[in-house]
Amino acid sequence: MNKRTRVLFASGLTVAIFLGVQLGALALVEPFESAGYQTVEDPSDPTNSLVYVGVILVFTAGMLAIMKLGVEWILRGVIILTSGLLSLYVFSVVIPSAVEVTVGGAPVNVIAWGAAALVAIALAVHPEWYIIDSAGVVMGAGAAGLFGISFGLLPAILLLAVLAIYDAISVYGTEHMLTLASGVMDLKIPVVLVIPMSLSYSFIEDTAQATSEGAVSPEDNPDESGESDEVDSPETSDSDSEADSDAGDRDALFIGLGDAVMPTILVASAAFFSPADALVSGFALNLPALTAMIGTMAGLVTLLWLVLKGRAHAGLPLLNGGAIGGYLVGALASGISLSQALGLGGLTLG
Repeated sequence: MNKRTRVLFASGLTVAIFLGVQLGALALVEPFESAGYQTVEDPSDPTNSLVYVGVILVFTAGMLAIMKLGVEWILRGVIILTSGLLSLYVFSVVIPSAVEVTVGGAPVNVIAWGAAALVAIALAVHPEWYIIDSAGVVMGAGAAGLFGISFGLLPAILLLAVLAIYDAISVYGTEHMLTLASGVMDLKIPVVLVIPMSLSYSFIEDTAQATSEGAVSPEDNPDESGESDEVDSPETSDSDSEADSDAGDRDALFIGLGDAVMPTILVASAAFFSPADALVSGFALNLPALTAMIGTMAGLVTLLWLVLKGRAHAGLPLLNGGAIGGYLVGALASGISLSQALGLGGLTLG
């Protein structure tokens, strides 16, 4: 497979994963709302965003501390359990309750629990790239759907804006996310999506070989980059290559799951809270949500173009910026006033 084909394959797979997360979140908006999964009492309260940013900062500090202490197995276990829990939220609303048992007086969807357990077990015993990416799409769609129905338009826009700024500072300024990303990748968990340059690539073999040859410390690896809540923008896996080498020669790219989830929160929020008319009957999609998706994709294409030059970049400034810009264009085109689009006026729940 020549370099051009490899790059097109990886780029197409990245776009497909982002679309999977976004369409999945939109499909989950109404089922999550019907199931009562809204996580806050007042979705329009902008302080919800500040609380969530605070949680991200604490979680990031905790992850760095765990890596410093050399007990990464704790983090791996927590993320795998979280993967199973988020998958259960998703499967419980999309899988019919064909087989139920009663536990503590409450009905339990056996098939949904079994599917969620399989996700966690697969991640634990066989974390190949397609397992990680598939689990990442389910987790990403579930997380974005949950936050989308819980964060009104103003809190969602504030969240994306603050995280974009923080992402840029943490990657280009303090660079503490470089250390985080380098350590998290070795754990083989779906906070980092693995984008192979060809179908023959094996993430398990690649990481095993890297371990046998000797791990490269984060300080020696300028290509690793991290995001605010997970791990950051796409970059290359070949740790002994120069930072400015051609990414088309690498075996895989890596992109943080948070890069897909964060802009999708606004997509889901727009679909749920915007008063714009639905574009598809029975599906949570309106013009502002659609243009937020288009804006995210424009940011993603730009990000991939930059990263495929062989440099690590903060993803959220482009991705969140594209989502916010696209959303505002769609909202205004729908005849919604700017104040209402920003969540400053009265809103009608979707």
